[in-house]
Amino acid sequence: MLETLTGFAVVGLAIAVGYIIGRIDLLGPHAREVLSRLTFFVLSPFLLFTVLAQADAKVLFSSLLPVSAVAAIVVFALYATVARVAWKRSLGETVIGTLSAGQVNSNNIGIPLSLYLLGSAAYPAPVILMQLLVFTPVTLSILDTVTHGRSSLGRTLARTITNPIIIGSALGTLISVLGVELPPIVLEPATLLANACVPVLLISYGISLHGQRVLGAVGRRRDVLLASTLKLIVMPVIAWAVAEFVFGLSAHEVLIVVVLAALPTAQNVFNYSQRYDIGEPIARDTVFITTIGCIPVLLVATVLLG
Repeated sequence: MLETLTGFAVVGLAIAVGYIIGRIDLLGPHAREVLSRLTFFVLSPFLLFTVLAQADAKVLFSSLLPVSAVAAIVVFALYATVARVAWKRSLGETVIGTLSAGQVNSNNIGIPLSLYLLGSAAYPAPVILMQLLVFTPVTLSILDTVTHGRSSLGRTLARTITNPIIIGSALGTLISVLGVELPPIVLEPATLLANACVPVLLISYGISLHGQRVLGAVGRRRDVLLASTLKLIVMPVIAWAVAEFVFGLSAHEVLIVVVLAALPTAQNVFNYSQRYDIGEPIARDTVFITTIGCIPVLLVATVLLG
């Protein structure tokens, strides 16, 4: 329990520092935009590259991957059906809400918590791989089309394959699969930049909380509550059921996939909402609620399954 709380204390401190920076206006009115672009175009690609490049290829393509994929896809489908069909949300808002419900914070919180709770930082690697190489290209293609109007297949593919986050993830995965050991002259500079990603992203998120009230966006409270419920309760239950009854995983593997499914909404979803100026209140509030709410969920999961 202490290890879990330690992981969240680290995250909470960075967010609190960002909130204070926003409150005293230390970095000026353009701080959020500048930090968002820095994270999206520079720091996140380096982080994902270093994490995936050093991951064991056997772990990347283990049985944890299909279980996590099924849990995420089911949650995506549930949210998208309600938001798009029942509530008539726009395509852009539906995409952001769908990601808020099913894309987990496998980097910023998943890696340290995996180390504290499960004994290894490698377990989130399959989820990182799935999200960055499958979900992200589809997501960014849709958001690009929504924000830039109609786009040809060629332009959509060009934007996708030139996206720095996808490039960093693809290169890291390729190095892992090929078994290439990066020399220190390459790995250490990349790691230096990668280490800046998490604190900068969390500080940027903290800055965005200043002047905002959770569930304060008129007409979008039910979107946030639906996404949060799916993320914190439905997704871990689906992961447990699929791992236990469909794939027949070991007790430890079941615990791993449940912990990964119970992680809060990815900070990258908020980063995308800022980048494309779509659904920011939904992403921001869901990240906040799930980051707080996943603490008791993770504690219960580790007690029941650990």
